[in-house]
Amino acid sequence: MTYRFLLTRRWLGLLVLAALFAAACVGLGKWQMDRRNQAVAEIRRVQQNYDQSPVTFDAARKYFEISNPDAKWTTVSVLGRYLVADQRIVRNRPNNSAPGYEVLVPFRLASGETIVINRGWLPIGNSRPGHPDTVPEPPAGNISAIIRIKSSEPELANRSAPDGQLASIDLSGYARQLDYPLLTGSYGLMASESPQPAAAPQQLALPSVQEGSNLSYAMQWITFGVLAFVGFGYTARQQARINREERELSGTETIPQPRRAPRRKRRRSDDEEDALLDAMGL
Repeated sequence: MTYRFLLTRRWLGLLVLAALFAAACVGLGKWQMDRRNQAVAEIRRVQQNYDQSPVTFDAARKYFEISNPDAKWTTVSVLGRYLVADQRIVRNRPNNSAPGYEVLVPFRLASGETIVINRGWLPIGNSRPGHPDTVPEPPAGNISAIIRIKSSEPELANRSAPDGQLASIDLSGYARQLDYPLLTGSYGLMASESPQPAAAPQQLALPSVQEGSNLSYAMQWITFGVLAFVGFGYTARQQARINREERELSGTETIPQPRRAPRRKRRRSDDEEDALLDAMGL
């Protein structure tokens, strides 16, 4: 079989399309692998940090100044008091697939520094659209709390929020609304506090430790990319076979059959006798 037809514009175009499709599939596979690696890293952080004994604020202070992904879920014990007047509600925060809000309160430490504590989740309200029905008050006075570190979130430039609310947990944006310094690298997610208030926001759902299906999706995309070249090769082989058969049919000639010599008629017996008498001169 000859494959010289692959050098034609049509087949070169098909090869380019197969290559582009394969490249797109590889890119999507890499994206799924990146998501899988992020999920695995998150699972590792949860397993290492979530249920560990709390460290002091002094040991974890640098993470509240500058975010460190590896410090996520680290458990920290703090002492201080809530600055309730500067409390904020964060909009559009799902919890167990239910829409709602999260409650942020500045927390003045005994050292004089201020961090933000996320006290938990509230469901959407029924009495006033865009607001929870009630926001439980934090305990007054000095308290001790156990919190878990989470990084500040990016600002949502295209999303606004009414007074007293935030579009995201953007600590730098939150700090601009206050008249005192705020540590803006990370905040603390409430685990427990003492003394306990009569009412408190709901605890957020536990972080997932399921890897998900990203690895299988990545393998599927890579397989699709390989199949693009397999399909191209199969199509080219079929075309080469068709071309060969057409050449064989066009090169076949009709072979002339040899002509038979005409059969001589058999003489009758009386003709033979007349010929014999003529030969004898009779």
